[in-house]
Amino acid sequence: MLFRLVRAVKRTGSRNRQFVRRIPTDVKSNAVGVKLAIPVGEQTQTVVITPRAQSVRLSLRTDDPAEAKARLAAVDAYLENVWRALREDAPVSLTHRQATALAGELYHAWANGEGRERFMAIVHTPGIGWQREYSTHVSDAEWEAILSNWEKIGANVEPTNLEKPLGAIVDRLLLAKGIRRVDEATRGIVLPAFWQALRDAFESRKRNAEGDYSPDAKSERFPEWTPPQAGTVTTPTSAKVSLKGLAETWWVEAKAAGRKPSTHDSYTNTMAAFVGYLGHDDASRVTRHDVVGFKDHRLASVNPRNGLPISAKTVKDSDLSALKTIFGWAKTNGKVDTNPAAGVTIKLGKPRKLRSKGFTDAEARTVLNAALRVSHGQERPKTFAAKRWVPWLCAYTGARVGELAQLRKEDIRRDGTHWIATITPDAGTVKTNEARDVVLHKHLVELGFTAFVKKASPGHLFITLSPSGDVSGPLQGVKNRIAEFVRAVVSDKNVAPSHAWRHRFKTVGIEAGIEHRILDVIQGHSPRSVAEGYGEVTIKTQAAAIKKLPRYKVAS
Repeated sequence: MLFRLVRAVKRTGSRNRQFVRRIPTDVKSNAVGVKLAIPVGEQTQTVVITPRAQSVRLSLRTDDPAEAKARLAAVDAYLENVWRALREDAPVSLTHRQATALAGELYHAWANGEGRERFMAIVHTPGIGWQREYSTHVSDAEWEAILSNWEKIGANVEPTNLEKPLGAIVDRLLLAKGIRRVDEATRGIVLPAFWQALRDAFESRKRNAEGDYSPDAKSERFPEWTPPQAGTVTTPTSAKVSLKGLAETWWVEAKAAGRKPSTHDSYTNTMAAFVGYLGHDDASRVTRHDVVGFKDHRLASVNPRNGLPISAKTVKDSDLSALKTIFGWAKTNGKVDTNPAAGVTIKLGKPRKLRSKGFTDAEARTVLNAALRVSHGQERPKTFAAKRWVPWLCAYTGARVGELAQLRKEDIRRDGTHWIATITPDAGTVKTNEARDVVLHKHLVELGFTAFVKKASPGHLFITLSPSGDVSGPLQGVKNRIAEFVRAVVSDKNVAPSHAWRHRFKTVGIEAGIEHRILDVIQGHSPRSVAEGYGEVTIKTQAAAIKKLPRYKVAS
């Protein structure tokens, strides 16, 4: 017979007994990162299980043998519920009565400081407001989330509004009851029930602070908790669905529908980061709380390339967009039961604008002269050529840097007296997914760009495809090298090293008297109205417009 290793032991340097219990092998992977709120007498002790932890150890905070034995039994019972929860993959369905009973435990803990789940006692001091009388395992961030959302949420108890202030607290109480996670419908019941219980608890505390200690009628509304019976476990669509596999399966359909390879790269990178954050690759285990946690994790992360915090816009438009799209597709196609990312978002404020988005005259001249003088060094010939020519192409075409970095020899041709660059998704990727011809400025020809093209080998001018023929990886690498090159000569981080050319081209074009529609066609911008989409801007019209652009002066 195998015996569980649970004991109260003496601890060197303390008279208090210590609890020690090994973490079961079969739950270890699911337990890593879990925040436990363990009842120890009248208090609660927080323990976070680390990857290296082999057992749960904590002080029983007493040297009395009888009391230590009672506390040991309570801690052991709590952990037994946790282990049972972590062994269960499928979400649990609770009734409204059960959800209200759970909320009642929160109410009694916060209103009276009673019961084993003593999350926190709160007091209301006239003239000061709400304060924590003591805090056991509710973090400062969780407390601030509750206070900051108090008036904003009010009676608007939509589950999506309650996940941030209450999600972690709900999860810890569920875990203490042996429930790892609940299904989406249950989540939509539990969160509003907890919020209402919290509001009632605050009202009770405020009434006490004002001298009213009459019997609390609201405490009687909560039923007694009864565990869910057999058969209330939600059956998942499949035993296990790989998150990374979902991303790749989604891409098969998305690619056929015309989505760009850059979207595939972005979304699969996000899913890989999400898997790394979760510590597992099982889509059926993902909850809304996981997505919210990942969002907060990303907002607190730093971009290793530039050392700056990852922007809220990036997290919203890239990370959350990827998860919503992939999970939404998976739900529609019956691969998962819910979309845990649905409704999770970030409200963006208006960004600070400290300067123009385009390069100044001086900055543009500095970059272009640096491109003329760039040395070959030890880098690849195509990377050297990209630094030499792409900034000049950006200056005279206003095209996206990626559109120019993926140009091929066959994309440059002569049409009568004009040299033309064809920007096409056939070469890699174009945001609009439409090819367009751009007339090259005569100055580019004089500087030797067309001569460089004539001498180049067939194929891409500035990138070398991977053995599999992939464009996106090599293209991103060259774009990064160009951005680093420009950033070395224009250090102002308030201007984008590549996209600033598109803003500048529009500015210079307007000053030269070129019509907006012609500039939009040259740059690949969408028409501003249906009417503007009629008719074509011909090569002749483009050439006349490009001729109006002033030449950039080259330093002698």
